[in-house]
Amino acid sequence: MLSLCGIIAYKGFRDAGEVVIRGLKKLEYRGYDSWGLAAKTPSGFFVVKKKGMVSDAEEAKTHHRICIGHTRWATHGGVTEQNAHPHLDCDGRIAVVHNGIIDNYQELKKELAGHDFRSETDTEVIPHLVEENMKSGLRFVDAVKKAASVLEGRYAVVALDRDSDVVVAVRKGSPLIAGVGENEFFLASDIPAFLEYTNRVMYIDDGEAVVLGNAMKFFSMETGQEIAKRIIRIDWSAEQAEKNGYKHFLIKEIMEQKDTLKAAVNQEDDRIMRIADEIKRAYGTYFIGCGTAGKVAHTGEYLFSRIANRHVNFAVASEFPNYHHFLTDRSLVVAISQSGETADVLEAIEVAKSKNAKVISLLNVFGSSMMRASHDSIMVNAGVEKAVVSTKATTAQLAVMTLLAYAAAGRLSEGKKLLASATAQINDMLNPRYETHIRKIAEKIRSSEHLYIIGRSLNYPMALEAAIKIHEVSYIHAEGFAGGELKHGPIALISKGTPCIALVANDETKKDVISNAVEVKSRGAFIIGISPENNEAFDCWIKVPDAGNASPIVNIIPVQILAYHLAVCRGCDPDRPRNLAKSVTVK
Repeated sequence: MLSLCGIIAYKGFRDAGEVVIRGLKKLEYRGYDSWGLAAKTPSGFFVVKKKGMVSDAEEAKTHHRICIGHTRWATHGGVTEQNAHPHLDCDGRIAVVHNGIIDNYQELKKELAGHDFRSETDTEVIPHLVEENMKSGLRFVDAVKKAASVLEGRYAVVALDRDSDVVVAVRKGSPLIAGVGENEFFLASDIPAFLEYTNRVMYIDDGEAVVLGNAMKFFSMETGQEIAKRIIRIDWSAEQAEKNGYKHFLIKEIMEQKDTLKAAVNQEDDRIMRIADEIKRAYGTYFIGCGTAGKVAHTGEYLFSRIANRHVNFAVASEFPNYHHFLTDRSLVVAISQSGETADVLEAIEVAKSKNAKVISLLNVFGSSMMRASHDSIMVNAGVEKAVVSTKATTAQLAVMTLLAYAAAGRLSEGKKLLASATAQINDMLNPRYETHIRKIAEKIRSSEHLYIIGRSLNYPMALEAAIKIHEVSYIHAEGFAGGELKHGPIALISKGTPCIALVANDETKKDVISNAVEVKSRGAFIIGISPENNEAFDCWIKVPDAGNASPIVNIIPVQILAYHLAVCRGCDPDRPRNLAKSVTVK
């Protein structure tokens, strides 16, 4: 089950309501069904709850200094103002926002018989648990800790006490990060929520509580001992997280790949070689990821076979626990994620570590849960990615995976030259004329109900990724296939005018993929060729560089642009696809 909500809390000298509203807007990619906030005023809580996306909400500018807020993606209970967070206890003293799922909320709700529940959510049991604990004589901080101790599932909880002005947060499995400014403090699900105010952060680990009174203090939930935290400066700028003149974040992030690929390739040789050596030494290496990151992991399986003559195993992270029988202390798991907070990947890491396997993560968010749970990690350096669908982080992951394969073959410098050349050609490719050409193709196929993508070898996983991109944002039913599988069933789906994208590389698979394209064209398909060279089989041709083993990178970028323009011309929001959000932080 998904839970993809965003939390922000503020205590400081600014208008807390305005800070929270601005932060919630930056967290909408995490959930946008409804939103709400609770600000502390002299007369009690000022609460705003709304359905839909975050509005400017002038009434939320409270001129007070403490506020908690939440943007919701519904799981338990429908999209209503009653179900929006924050939730309060019976007396209106305790306000709570929550990201995650409380697995045992039904049992807890039965134990709280007599309390006044006003929503259908699992979250609402939390303020009532705190209320019950305070009735027994516990102080607010201890009451929150005790309430958290009986919660089952993954969660991040922030609670505010009306009477003491104290904020308490607890974390288990769902992301929560602390920000520190001059005489002001922030808590949020993601750094961009407060990045315009401070780039100084402290990471909250699982099983920790944060108490925000006159200072910010961290405690172990298990021992109660105070924990010293290091302040880390994030090198992202607030401008990176904004649209900078583009209509949508998605197209901005697609176009940024001319720069982000350079950053991905610009890795320290020693770090790349160290991780490549770990892969070479391991007795059984597994590449794992979910969704798009899973397709990168799948591509890695091909890259290591093709470049390094090494066998690695690919597994979808949610299925990886089924492989635990084969894991030993000589196994290596390479986990891939943009956010570093993906619940299924974190669970897979726990399974691997339970067998004493080593874990290395390929990440875009420094200090994320996966980074802290891994023995080693490498950053892909794509920067802030705000659109729900991943683009620049994906190609950065592919670039680093390619470097690792070349390093494992003892040819790292060759790999860097290949990727530098591909990046330079992508820089030339991403121009207004190229985008216009792809937009015109999108307009031709905008009314299609189905779309298929074929590829072979390195571009088979990219055919699967292309399908993800298209159906995520345009809602066209899209499927990717290995070209050789067409005659084993998928070709029955082709009818007159059905769009079919052929991902072609200038390698040993070229003739076969072209032959596959001709097969579906003869059944009436409309062929869109993505290839270094045009071919008579193509009804439309999108030119890409001849990039050798970097072909997955250059071939997926035009599909990203096509998906974007399909979404726009079909009236869809490319930044916020329905039913989806950026980080899948709960199973």
